[in-house]
Amino acid sequence: MTEEGPPAAEDGAPHDGADDGSRDAPPHDGRGGRPADAGGEAPDWRREFAEEARAERPDLARLCLLVGAVADPTVTRHVLDAAEIELDRLAGLLPYATRITGDWAAELAALLGRHEGFEGVPADYQRLESSLLHEVLRRRRGLPILLSVVWMEVARRAGAPVYGLGLPGHFVVGFGDPADLNLADPFAGGRAMTGTDAELLVASATGEALDRSMLRPAEPGAIVLRILNNIRAWAASRPERSDVALWAVELSLLLPSHPARLRYERAELLVRRGEFLTGAVEMEAYAEVMDAVDPESATTIRRRAQAARAMLN
Repeated sequence: MTEEGPPAAEDGAPHDGADDGSRDAPPHDGRGGRPADAGGEAPDWRREFAEEARAERPDLARLCLLVGAVADPTVTRHVLDAAEIELDRLAGLLPYATRITGDWAAELAALLGRHEGFEGVPADYQRLESSLLHEVLRRRRGLPILLSVVWMEVARRAGAPVYGLGLPGHFVVGFGDPADLNLADPFAGGRAMTGTDAELLVASATGEALDRSMLRPAEPGAIVLRILNNIRAWAASRPERSDVALWAVELSLLLPSHPARLRYERAELLVRRGEFLTGAVEMEAYAEVMDAVDPESATTIRRRAQAARAMLN
């Protein structure tokens, strides 16, 4: 599992330049029933995800935990509550004096990296759990972006001026003014990073120089979309896990901002999973969107929709 592997390029699938703002893609689970909460009614995790994503100030930890709830049929409300409690517990272990000294990066590295053992290893890229926050909190292992989420959420609860930085090929955290580049790499246990380190990281990932636009703190919606892109990339190399690819696309479509092409990706997945008519209908709807920006592609998509309908015969 690569954090920026195919089909998701940096922060998204191939983007056709349009963002349709669609938030009502029909849910498609494909895994059977969900465990009921104490009240006896199965939670509607997708609805809760959509509501949180549209909130004025989306809660990053909650969004990530809801991704895990959709992914893992054993997750209950208690599991999510326990994960929130663990984040609170970790925040309570940070020395209160850090609010005065401002030495957040060093204290978090000592707590989360050395004492609690949060770090990444290459094998984590091959595990779906590495993208699920409740599992990362349990295993103390995960992709750079999920370990950064742990750092950000613990630091935020403790009062730190923390932000996430989605550099090409690697996600890190920063503290204070982004212009100061006070960065740390949670995947490396909290290793401090300088501006030069960031430049080298970008150069190795893209072959290009660091652009100042890359230093813009990431918003919760963009972070969650990047996490879902990673999950799609994990599933893309495993055709037997098209169910994972499908729910990752559908959650992405529930975010207020997402690439419009995800609608077509969803349609292709439905056809691949044998839902030919539904997939064809969605391809045709996407072709109508594309008529205005790329008529040639719209024609190709309509042909694929016809081919999908033919599979019904």
